[in-house]
Amino acid sequence: MAQDMTLLWGSGSPPCWRVMIALEEKKLQGYNSVLLSFDKMEHKSQQVLDINPRGQVPSFKHGDIIVNESYAACFYLESRFKSQGTKLIPDGPEEQALMYQRMFEGLSLYDKLGAVIFYDYYVPEGERLESALKRNKETLVTELKLWEGYLEKLGSGSYLAGKAFTMTDVVVFPTVATAFRFGLSAERYPKLGAYHALMKERPSIKASWPPHWLENPKGQDTLKDI
Repeated sequence: MAQDMTLLWGSGSPPCWRVMIALEEKKLQGYNSVLLSFDKMEHKSQQVLDINPRGQVPSFKHGDIIVNESYAACFYLESRFKSQGTKLIPDGPEEQALMYQRMFEGLSLYDKLGAVIFYDYYVPEGERLESALKRNKETLVTELKLWEGYLEKLGSGSYLAGKAFTMTDVVVFPTVATAFRFGLSAERYPKLGAYHALMKERPSIKASWPPHWLENPKGQDTLKDI
C-alpha cells in the first residue's frame, strides 16, 4: 500500500510534518519520500508542479489520487485506512466535536505564529513596521494563552483534545513544536511545554522529526520574550 504513495516535502514545514505524522500513525511506512530544499526553490520544480500546480509542499499522491492540502491528506489517510494503526477520529460525539474544534483552531495558531516568526520573510523591508510586529506578537500571546488554558482545563498528561491522541495532535503539534523551536519558553507556558515534551517521546514524532532540526538542535530565539 505505502509503496504506491509519494510524498514531496520540506524539512521543518508544519504542513508537511502533519502528513508525515499521519502516515506514521497509520502504519504506512515505506512510502516514497522525496525531501526537497526550500533554499534551492525545489518546491517550485516541475516535479512538484506536476502534482501540485500551486508549487507548494506537501504534495501527496496515492496511486492516481492526489491530495495536496495537509488537513485533507490527513483526513484521507484516516478514512482510507480507518482500521489500520492509530484511530485518529474518536467515535463519541463530544470527543469528536472537541477534536474538530481544536484542530481547526490550530489554523489560527499556525497563522499567528507565522505572522511573528516569518514577519521579515513575508513583509518587504520598506513596508516593515515595529508597531505591526508588536501587534502581531500581542495577538500571538493571546492565542498561546488560549491553548495554555485549554490544556490546563484538560488536566495533566492530556493531549490537545482530551486524554487520547487524535487527529488534532497530528495537525497541531507541528505548529507547537515550531513555536518551541523558535524559542518559546516552557517556563512561561508550562502546559504547552509539558505537552511538547509528552509528544516528543511518541514514536511517530521521533520518526518524522525534521532532519535539519536534528542536525542543529539549538533552534532560534525569536520568541524568547513572548
